[in-house]
This record gives sequence, structure tokens and C-alpha cells, in this order.
Amino acid sequence: MIKVKSRGGESVEQMLRRFKKMCEKEGLTKDIKRNSYYEKPSERRRRRARKSAKRVLLEGR
Repeated sequence: MIKVKSRGGESVEQMLRRFKKMCEKEGLTKDIKRNSYYEKPSERRRRRARKSAKRVLLEGR
């Protein structure tokens, strides 16, 4: 769970900005977007294959 504690004299907008950055860093926003609609199993396999292919390409450098 992500917690944001107020720093001295920090506004609510700054705290919210920090919270959003932490959520993005944890991959929470990607997960929410991915789960917001139904993904067919074939699309899921295709996405995972692209992700693994990208990883293989980056390792070869």
C-alpha cells in the first residue's frame, strides 16, 4: 500500500503529485488501465510475446 506523509509546509497538490509519481513507479497505473477493459486471451499472449521479445533484444546489446 502506498502512503504519502505530509512534509513540512507541503501543499495538498504537491502531496497528490508525489502520490501519483509513486503509483506510476510501482506500476499501479498501468495495471489499472490494463484491467479496466476485457482483454482476449489471444491479445494477452500477443502482448506478453512482444514484451519478452523486447527484453531479449535489450539483453543482446
